[in-house]
Amino acid sequence: MTRRELLATVGKAGAAGALLVGAPSFASGSAGRVVVVGGGFGGATAAKYLKRRNPAIQVTLIEPAREFMTCPFTNLYLGGLRTLQQQSHNYDELRALGVTVVHDYADAVDAQKQTVKVAGGQTFAYDKLVLSPGIDFRWNALEGYDEAAAQKAPHAWKAGAQTELLKKQLDAMPDGGVFVMVAPANPYRCPPGPYERISMVAHYFKTQKPKSKILVLDPKDAFSKQGLFTDGWKRFYGDMIEWVPLSKDGKVVRVDANTLTVESEFGEKHKADVLNVIPPQKAGIIAERAGVTNESGWVPVNPDTFESARVPNIYVVGDATVAAPMPKSGFVANAQAKVAAAAIVNALAGRPAVKPSFINTCYSLIAPDYGISVAGVYAVQDGKIVETSGGLSPKDADADFRKLEAEYGVAWYNAIAQDTWGTQA
Repeated sequence: MTRRELLATVGKAGAAGALLVGAPSFASGSAGRVVVVGGGFGGATAAKYLKRRNPAIQVTLIEPAREFMTCPFTNLYLGGLRTLQQQSHNYDELRALGVTVVHDYADAVDAQKQTVKVAGGQTFAYDKLVLSPGIDFRWNALEGYDEAAAQKAPHAWKAGAQTELLKKQLDAMPDGGVFVMVAPANPYRCPPGPYERISMVAHYFKTQKPKSKILVLDPKDAFSKQGLFTDGWKRFYGDMIEWVPLSKDGKVVRVDANTLTVESEFGEKHKADVLNVIPPQKAGIIAERAGVTNESGWVPVNPDTFESARVPNIYVVGDATVAAPMPKSGFVANAQAKVAAAAIVNALAGRPAVKPSFINTCYSLIAPDYGISVAGVYAVQDGKIVETSGGLSPKDADADFRKLEAEYGVAWYNAIAQDTWGTQA
């Protein structure tokens, strides 16, 4: 299969995610109790596929939000191309499959007693636990940037109130203002995400506030799909966007949210009209409380099963994991969840795990009808995840190809939302 055929297949079929060669379609016999924490791409998929593979397993999903808002495509909301409601998904299909959905915060994990306690006081016992906690932020890793500062200089890296706040600030910014983004250091959720956001904000400015400028301060010298993004920026937005890499003093070390000012490593100060700070990240806090994180703040796992490398009977999927070269993306979380679900069903039935392989793709929009993508195929070799195939959109693709990729991006989102929650935009 050529790369173009692979992208077309993934764009249309979307959410296949993990290829489990030889895995049973259903398990028979042994049941058990599985608690899943987190109802995003990873957690909701794990709960769904556990029930699909063995309906006799008691599956409880713990997720505070009654409707889950996805990060993918929220950049298009900032660009005026989608509504936030199009990013929201409920849990009706999971309930119909027999999953018990508890809307509460998972507060603590007792790995010895194998229980999860929620903020409301209930305790849930498990034979196997799946954590899909997403990310949390390393507050004050950038001096001056804490939770209070995020109310003035939003990160908008968790979809919801922060996304709405950033949109309101962009709407209120005068034409001719400056939007400053502080890009995150590796590793972080959705590697191309900050640069798609820049594209969508630039599209909004071009149509509504054409005198405005965008400054990107980056602690890296390279980023995902860089050449495709910068070519697209030049084509559609001229000199509106300035990207300052690490080698040109792009690393921000200090934030003053009150004055919307940031300071670089070598002392240069930049003033914004709207300031978007995406801070350093780590695994969601429940992973730390469960004892599965290491000194990096992320979760090492067995790549064949996604069981924690530190605590038995706890499986971790999605952004929280140490799974490079797979990126931290919604598609990857969905794929890892299917692997974990298959491994758990087999373990509860007394069978060994099946060797998995994975695919991932990520679509980004630079302008309406102008999409780009990256795709990868991954396998486990000698106990490590390796990329066996993949690549980027062709640099010299014509307008029809770029429009197709934009369409594939929408098809991918609808397919993976259907696969995960049973709903579409």
